[in-house]
Amino acid sequence: MTAGFTFSTAKTEPQHRSSKWNAVVNDAYFPLELQFRDPIRFNGQLSRMSMGHVGMSRLTSDPLSYERRRAHIREARQEEYLITLPRVSTVEFRQLGREVRCDPGGFILERGDEPYRFLYENPNDLFVLKVSRKALEERVRQPDRFCARVFNATSGTAGLFASMVDQAQSKFADLGPAASETIGRQLLELLGLALEETSDANSSNLSAVRSAHITRVEKFIRANLKNPDLSPDLIADGCGISKRYLHDLFKDVNGTVSQQIRDHRLIAARDRLAAAPGLAIAEVAYRFGFSDQAQFSRLFKSKFGVTPSEFKADTSA
Repeated sequence: MTAGFTFSTAKTEPQHRSSKWNAVVNDAYFPLELQFRDPIRFNGQLSRMSMGHVGMSRLTSDPLSYERRRAHIREARQEEYLITLPRVSTVEFRQLGREVRCDPGGFILERGDEPYRFLYENPNDLFVLKVSRKALEERVRQPDRFCARVFNATSGTAGLFASMVDQAQSKFADLGPAASETIGRQLLELLGLALEETSDANSSNLSAVRSAHITRVEKFIRANLKNPDLSPDLIADGCGISKRYLHDLFKDVNGTVSQQIRDHRLIAARDRLAAAPGLAIAEVAYRFGFSDQAQFSRLFKSKFGVTPSEFKADTSA
């Protein structure tokens, strides 16, 4: 069973409730300035848990305002995002010059290294996920473009993502470490798909066409990671575009087409090692198109900072 943490103001003396809540929120997410409507009578409960690369929490409280200021950001050690799903009442969010209202049935993405203000004027019940920029960028291109936008989570992939968040939170106490980490990866995959499905909503026609082609190419790559013949030629043929246009599409994306193939394979191999640590490293490397284990280990360490052996040892610890 994976350990979690729960705090409630019910067991805290009234005069200490606001300071205790402030400390718990700062520890769960990152430093924030809180404004209470009634500090003495304030009530709140926060449960948090770790699911691999995803930090998940459920926050229930009286009306409150949270502000991320420049002074907080100067002390940040890494860039992170929060994904918030209100369940009872509307939340208001302001960041990057945008102001949005998100009702229950939707979710918003918040960038942790930019100032923002987040508030709800009525008691609320929220699910909040915390993910690093690195983990999110592995699933979706340029995640900043999705910040301070409201996403409908009542249907489609976004609806499946929201339902899975709900189920994962309710069943967390029964999950072991391996299952918890696997579900965390699946949540990230669903989130990435949900964001990409709406990425063209406010784009120009030209940008929308390019984005659609890139999305199709990335799906083709993911579907063919185990194919040893996966190459720019195969991708261009499979997606019905020229090889020259394929390379042109990735000029504005990190790396070349070949680098995209390699990075997707490394991510898939890492996730497979995490899900099945009993598998031999050579078998995983071969399964995802790496014929040379030494090269696989070198590329793995270059991308993730540890060798496959070290990663397996950390996962099994």
